[in-house]
Amino acid sequence: MSETGALLRRIRVWLVFFIVCLVLSGATAFPLVTELHLLEDALNGWASPVADAFPELREWIARVRAGVDTADRQYPFLLYGTDWLAFAHLVIAVAFYGPYRDPVRNIWVIEFGMIACAGIIPLALICGPIRDIPFSWSLIDMSFGVFGVIPLLVVHRMIKRLEALTAPVLSARTLPV
Repeated sequence: MSETGALLRRIRVWLVFFIVCLVLSGATAFPLVTELHLLEDALNGWASPVADAFPELREWIARVRAGVDTADRQYPFLLYGTDWLAFAHLVIAVAFYGPYRDPVRNIWVIEFGMIACAGIIPLALICGPIRDIPFSWSLIDMSFGVFGVIPLLVVHRMIKRLEALTAPVLSARTLPV
């Protein structure tokens, strides 16, 4: 396999990994009520050592579950927002098909993703306190940006290498005067 072929393959593997993570992240927003019940049951059952080590986690999950249950029972339209959150993840994941097909031409999608990852941090720092989110949970939210940007940085660097390998070589005769 040529160097460009191998590089393109590595780029695509990283992109598939990133797309799968985006899809999974989004898909988990649909069954939020069920997930919170399962998580609370786990923290009170088989995962109780984790809850014992982090008692504020158990309290936070119980509070969130109670709030989501109330919203689901009395104001189910509020949960429509999490459906849109899930949909946005899925749509963004689709956008990364462009770089999968033609990484050099669509590097802007990777750069867009890196900007979005960076934007998670100020969003969590500003909106977290406004929405009464514990700082420890905001740190978890910010980790999505920190960990999300890593594969994008790797892909960006590889795309730049691919671009250099595939750029047309200009001879003295083809240079404009």
